[in-house]
Amino acid sequence: MGNRSKIAVINQKGGVGKTTTVINLAASLSILGQNNLIIDLDPQGNATTGLGLSNVDNSSDTIYGVLNGTREINEIIKRTQFENLDIITSNVDLSGLEVETADDSNRAFILKAKLSAYLNNSRASYDYILIDCPPSLSMLTVNAFVAAKSVIITMQCEYFALEGLSALLKTIRRIADTVNPTLEIEGILRTMYDPRNSLTGEVSSQLHKHFGDLVYRTVIPRNVRLAEAPSHGLPALHYDRYSSGARAYAALAGEFVKKQKQAEA
Repeated sequence: MGNRSKIAVINQKGGVGKTTTVINLAASLSILGQNNLIIDLDPQGNATTGLGLSNVDNSSDTIYGVLNGTREINEIIKRTQFENLDIITSNVDLSGLEVETADDSNRAFILKAKLSAYLNNSRASYDYILIDCPPSLSMLTVNAFVAAKSVIITMQCEYFALEGLSALLKTIRRIADTVNPTLEIEGILRTMYDPRNSLTGEVSSQLHKHFGDLVYRTVIPRNVRLAEAPSHGLPALHYDRYSSGARAYAALAGEFVKKQKQAEA
């Protein structure tokens, strides 16, 4: 039985490698023999298309169908073309959920309840469940935080990123203080990393000073192949495994698993 680590991947600003991290970390873990499920919780559906599936599906066959109460998780999990990697897809209908559930006082707990029911009642054994959050601190993100065991924060090493990070940490603390006391930060991942930029070094040293071991040693470089891969519906490892981006995510997966084993020990 997998340890069912549920991990939300978040940054409240778009375009900083959040979905890229979900796709490529999951694909790298899959190659290491771990069994993984991605939950695409972003109405843009980029994790869905980035793995070669359609984000214009019948909406009840997506995470939207689960969150609006019409479907159960076991009915909508889809296999991807990659071994050990399944996905619950998303599409634009998800963006209406906030308004539709406005009167539901339990709406922050829907994903947690559905996921717990699925994991308790099925023989599914996922080692990791990675949740791709929308790029905003919305109701969907809160659902992810309530359901998750931990959070990976992706961030670019730039001036405003540190401000965004402190807002995000406040939200995570608030969730931990109120509805999910076991929620913790899994790690902070520096993406689109350019060592030639002096600001990169400054922001990096600030992160190390404040967060120490929570900052992954692995950094994800700016890499054209990494950016091209999703348009082909492939993780970078399957698109160009020798690219610097694919190698970086393979290294991240190794570091991630090692950290998990230490935590369990």
